[in-house]
Amino acid sequence: MTEPGRAPLFTRTFIALTVGDLAYFTAAGVAIFVLPLYVTGPLARDEVAAGIAFGAFAVSALILRPFAGRLADRFGRRPLLVGGALLAAACFTLIAVAADLVTIIALRLAAGVAEAAFFVAGFAALADIAPAERLGEALSYNSLGLYLGIALGPLLGELLLENLGYGAAWLGAATLALMTAALVLTIGETSTTRTERGEPFRIVHRPSIPASIGFLTSLAAVGGFLAFASLHATRVGIVDPSLALFAYGTVVVVCRIAFARVPDRLPSLPLGAAALATIGIGLVLTAVVAHPWGAFAGIAVIAVGVSFSTPAFFSAIFATAAPAERGIASGTASAAIDLGLGIGPILLGFIAAPYGIPWALALAAGVAFAGAGWTLGLSRRAFPRPVAE
Repeated sequence: MTEPGRAPLFTRTFIALTVGDLAYFTAAGVAIFVLPLYVTGPLARDEVAAGIAFGAFAVSALILRPFAGRLADRFGRRPLLVGGALLAAACFTLIAVAADLVTIIALRLAAGVAEAAFFVAGFAALADIAPAERLGEALSYNSLGLYLGIALGPLLGELLLENLGYGAAWLGAATLALMTAALVLTIGETSTTRTERGEPFRIVHRPSIPASIGFLTSLAAVGGFLAFASLHATRVGIVDPSLALFAYGTVVVVCRIAFARVPDRLPSLPLGAAALATIGIGLVLTAVVAHPWGAFAGIAVIAVGVSFSTPAFFSAIFATAAPAERGIASGTASAAIDLGLGIGPILLGFIAAPYGIPWALALAAGVAFAGAGWTLGLSRRAFPRPVAE
């Protein structure tokens, strides 16, 4: 229900986009579960090959996100949303019949192209359709599609694999991607402005870079934590280490729903700084208290910080962008996601190997606290105001 005086958020377009995100990221979750098993099973390759096949996706996605943002501003969101979903469906279908590693890697690179187009255009479309005063709330609800999709996809993949085999699992993912294309096709074009042909070709939105740096630090800290969460849970005595990540995901989802309106009621950058500080506190608690309850308490605090960080930073980033720049701003912000989730695990791995995981988590906390300081400094210098439509 919409409160009197508040612009409606749960429109047909918003619901179609959010359900489309859920379908797309559930398909991605199927791939996350099935791909390593497929490479090391039917293809009879080792874990290194599985890692290369998995990581190829991120390489093309990172490189192409800024270009996808520019295209979304020039040609609209709809072509990239529909095209990205259809390309993903084609990749999943072809992987079902691929018989060698080189082909798998090539298809994963193509899947990265699909993800770059869909993800960037999706966030730009969300900024188009959400009322300006409810953008943080919209981001909170819409992001549930990603979190639930990544959580449910592996369960679906395991079900299809155990009962029907690899081919059915990949075709199931392809079907979800096709459902995504059908859903976003009904949305129509959300952008009412276009960049002109004569304008300079820009793939980076410079005004959003400072806030994106703060966002990157949150992702680097959390990405490092996620990379070692299962190992740390085992070493502190948690019998089923998967419960650690389950607890993390559950807290994020609950907080995103329960506190969806908070990002619209507080200034974005100070909220982002507070979220980073909360993440840092949770990481310190996880590192210092070598006991199951300490791990769960730390993970819960980290998850609370994550619940607010993404809506806060995306709100701040979109506040720096005019309507015709939302695609390129989304591309700049989402590139920070790839960089953060890539840098964090690598950086922490160099510390964890010689010194242990607790020291790596302490370093992640330091990154989060540094990001909090950076973001708070930004808010004091020049807090971005929403750009008028």
